[in-house]
This record gives sequence, structure tokens and C-alpha cells, in this order.
Amino acid sequence: MYTYRKMNDIQKQDVVAYRKIQGLPLHSPPHFEDGFKTYLLTAANYEHNHIMLSEDRRMDFQDKLTNRLSAIEGASIFAWSVLPNHYHILVMAELTTIKTALAKLHNGIATQWNREDNCLGRKVWHRFSDRHIRSENHYWATINYIHKNPVIHGYASITSEWNTSSFNIFQEKVGKEKMSLILQNFPVDKMGNGWDD
Repeated sequence: MYTYRKMNDIQKQDVVAYRKIQGLPLHSPPHFEDGFKTYLLTAANYEHNHIMLSEDRRMDFQDKLTNRLSAIEGASIFAWSVLPNHYHILVMAELTTIKTALAKLHNGIATQWNREDNCLGRKVWHRFSDRHIRSENHYWATINYIHKNPVIHGYASITSEWNTSSFNIFQEKVGKEKMSLILQNFPVDKMGNGWDD
């Protein structure tokens, strides 16, 4: 996500020129208006700072995130995971409506946290990215990726011990046997490499 800052001046110029030619935003993730579909949404705290380090803060944010997105007309939330410096959520909704909901949530929560931490003016979020889910295999691999994310990043040794995730709710809904089959049949492999660092 922050590789731009590690580039030399020529590399930066090349990246900006390419993004201009492609009609992409110069320094933020592009959002392709794709209608009412299932999306993996990812947002990180600015420069991956651990602003959500406390479990209470993550629990509060998890509730606000899921409530805000589930309030979108016709929306369905399938999985989520909130970590100390970023989150993932798999949701079916209209992308323009998602953008509006997340902008309001991020603005409100940034103001709240900056007051609580006595850091007025601190940048809290680095926007969000979206990935359209393209197939059933992609859907199930994404579910697994979201649930394994606390383990992938070293915050938990097993998925079930991370409280700000839908893993335990999901497993209770489908059963342990089916959950084991989902984990086995839809491996995560290299998902997230380069964009979830």
C-alpha cells in the first residue's frame, strides 16, 4: 500500500504518468462503479499505525462498521475481521452506497478517536479499497482470508481466539465439519500479498 514512498523520483513519475493515462486516481485506490455486487472491502489506518490496538476500540468499531453497512438497503454482510491497524469486510451492496457509508463512518470514528487520544488533526484512515468477488471459489477463499487474517499478521495463533472477527459466528452457523471443509477446499495461498502489508 505504501510502496510509493519507497520509490525513487523516476519510479514515482512513471507510476503517476501511468495512472493518469489509465484515468485512475493519482494516489488512492481506484473504485470501479460496478453496481450491486459482493465486494471485499479493506481499509487501513494511515501508514498502518496501530490506532485500533485496544480490544475495546476494535469491538466498538466492529459494531459500528457492521451496523453501518447492514443498514444499506438490501445489503448482506458475510464476513469481517478488525485488526489493530486495518480491517476487511465482505459485503454485498451497491458500491456508491458503500462509499458514502464508509466515508461517514471513517470521518466520525476519526474524530472520536482523535479526541480520545488527544491527537486532534491526526490522519486516521488511508481510504479503502474494494475487490469485486468474481466466482464462488473467490468468495470462499475470501471468507478464509478474512478469517485467517489475525493469524496471518501474527495477532493470534488460531482464528477462533480473535474476538473482532466473524469466524466464531460463521463457524457456529455452518458447523465445525463444514468449516473444516471450507478451509481445506478453498486455500488462501498468496491472497493479500502486496496489498495487505
